Formats: sequence, structure tokens, C-alpha cells
Amino acid sequence: MIIREATIDDIKQIQIVRNTVKENTLSNPNLVTDEDCEAFITVRGKGWVCEIDNQIVGFAIADLKENNIWALFLDPKFEGKGIGQLLHNTMLDWYFNQTKATVWLGTAFNTRAEKFYRKAGWREVGNHGTKEIKFEMTYTDWAKSRNR
Repeated sequence: MIIREATIDDIKQIQIVRNTVKENTLSNPNLVTDEDCEAFITVRGKGWVCEIDNQIVGFAIADLKENNIWALFLDPKFEGKGIGQLLHNTMLDWYFNQTKATVWLGTAFNTRAEKFYRKAGWREVGNHGTKEIKFEMTYTDWAKSRNR
């Protein structure tokens, strides 16, 4: 298993992973274009992938422009192996090395993702639209969680 920085060449496999998830699915897969992915990993922020046997099985993308976690997704066949936690921690370590600004994300109600973020120390701060919970992570909370 390798966690590494995402590249433009990874976008096709990132899109495959994004569209295999069972929760937090896109209502229309065409809503997130290859160009969107490229902008988020090269201009707006940075992304990471988890690769097993030359196959991308998960990815995470942080957006510095909006102080947002744009994506953290795993191929369902690879859930429960600690990959999400490794991607999450790599992404947040990088994010808070770039800025001390609070980061936020939205995820659907009553999902494994909601439980994952709560366990990782994210704080619920309200709703994001009508179908998602909004979570935030402060620099201080992240530093405390990393020093446990």
C-alpha cells in the first residue's frame, strides 16, 4: 500500500473510485469533471491517493481556496483497512502546514462517513444545505488529536 500525492494522470482512476461509492453518491456523475479534479489537485489545493498493486483504491483532496475538504473516498472493497484514516491524516497534516484556518466539510446524514468524521474529532457546526451535516476542524483540535 502506497499513499502518495495525486497527479493529473491519476484523475481517471480517481473518478472510478468516486463513482463506486455506496454512500454520498453523486446524483449525476458528470457534476464532477476531470477538469474540476485537475483544478483541485494542482491549483486550489492538493490531493493524495492510496495505491495497491498499481490501482488507486482511495483518494483525498483538500481545497485551500475554500478551506474545505473536497473529497475523501474509498473503493468499497477496501473499506475497514485503515486507508481512509491514513489519507485523512496525510491530508490534514498538509493542510495545517499550509494554513491555520479552520477547515470544513459536508457529508450526508447517517452514513459511515459521518461516524468516521466524528471519531476523528470533527465538530458538527450545523447543516450544509438540506442533505448534509457541516463539520469543522480547527488547527488546535487537530494538533491535540495528533499529540495524543
